[in-house]
Amino acid sequence: MKKKSYRRYSARSESLRMCLHNVDFMVGLIMIISVILIAVFAPQIAHYSYSKQGAGPRLTAPCAEYPFGTDELGRDVFSKTIYGTRIALWVAALGASIQLILGVTIGLVCGYYGKWVDHVFSFITDLTWCIPGTILALAVVTILGKGLTNVVIAISIVSWASFARPIRAKTMSLRNMAFVETGKAYGENGFSLMFRYILPNIIPSIIVMTSMTLPETILSTTTLSFLGLGSKSPSPDWGLALSKGMEYITRAPWLSIFPGIALVYTTIGFNLLGEGLRDVLDPQMRSR
Repeated sequence: MKKKSYRRYSARSESLRMCLHNVDFMVGLIMIISVILIAVFAPQIAHYSYSKQGAGPRLTAPCAEYPFGTDELGRDVFSKTIYGTRIALWVAALGASIQLILGVTIGLVCGYYGKWVDHVFSFITDLTWCIPGTILALAVVTILGKGLTNVVIAISIVSWASFARPIRAKTMSLRNMAFVETGKAYGENGFSLMFRYILPNIIPSIIVMTSMTLPETILSTTTLSFLGLGSKSPSPDWGLALSKGMEYITRAPWLSIFPGIALVYTTIGFNLLGEGLRDVLDPQMRSR
């Protein structure tokens, strides 16, 4: 027991050391922590409510009182951008959760059972994978109706295949391992073997895939909001802000610039964090 505990402690220490020495991971972590802190303390950071009209003169350029200027209704763009971090993080969390549940479950079932189950679900996965995501999401939103929650669900429905395929491959490589055969010998059922024996061994890969999915979910949702299918005014959603800002792009470019910078900052942070986690947790990347 002492040897096992020591090995686990050594492995955790090695992973922590690799994280601390990975530039992408550390920079991405700092960026995402800053976004989370901004979202948590948005009421204290923002000068006004994001929906308050007439907080200042219409289309005021950035100045000391209004750092990001004001929009066509006199709302403070700084406050809207700050509160927009909450929507971005909520979208990322909800979208990743749905994709994780669908993709991991289907990937485990396909990889473990194989045969006709694998053929059926693999066909559905490949079909989902080959259709352009934005077009398929537009179709799903048309069925579900407009709204941010429906947009997130639509993005998740068309993106779960990015989880299912790698999980299926890893499950197939693990299902005949000795520890799984031992579980079978003790009478464990298929559900128990998948979720108690196989799943814990692919958690590092799941963490990496999740971190890489978060920025894609934010960008895809922002795209649909930009097209008018997501959030509605007065929501501080960055996609909606970019869409409204395009109407005044020559007259008041700050309406698009600052929400755009916030979007880029957040997605770069998640991408760097994902790259760092991949280097640390993915055995294939570690061996290169």
